[in-house]
Amino acid sequence: MFLTIFLAIVFCAAITLMLISAVTLIQDERFLSSAPKEALELLKPRTEEVFYGARAMGWVLMIISISLILGVGVVSIWDGFKSGYSFWQFFVRFLMIFTIYKAYDMIFFDWFLLCRSHFFQFYYPEIEPVYNGRKYGYNLKSQLLKLLVIFPAASALAAWICSIV
Repeated sequence: MFLTIFLAIVFCAAITLMLISAVTLIQDERFLSSAPKEALELLKPRTEEVFYGARAMGWVLMIISISLILGVGVVSIWDGFKSGYSFWQFFVRFLMIFTIYKAYDMIFFDWFLLCRSHFFQFYYPEIEPVYNGRKYGYNLKSQLLKLLVIFPAASALAAWICSIV
């Protein structure tokens, strides 16, 4: 149980590192594809780096982030095999990691960074009108779909694959 919570925290930290590197250093609008269409239409291409070497540093951090995410998957599966996990134990582990991540995503990214601190608007001031006055992010329906349907289904599929191997 403690390992699962630790892995979920590492997963959240890796996603945060990915977000920070994409938004602040790389500044490529392809990383903002989940933003609403009205925000994407207002985005201006960033041709100049924030500082010399910012994009290179961002890509290094992105690779570290992806490595951490893959590491969470490898460790959670490897430990489950080592501990003789059943389908339900794998399912609960994967579902806990995804649920903790999604709660973190909804509270920290959507509510705090987007609506309270205006983190994204600082780096992309042209999108301010889209988010002005919002009390929560723009994609609550999508977030709840992931939390209640997609992540449980993905957890069940992953647990099934792990339990038949």
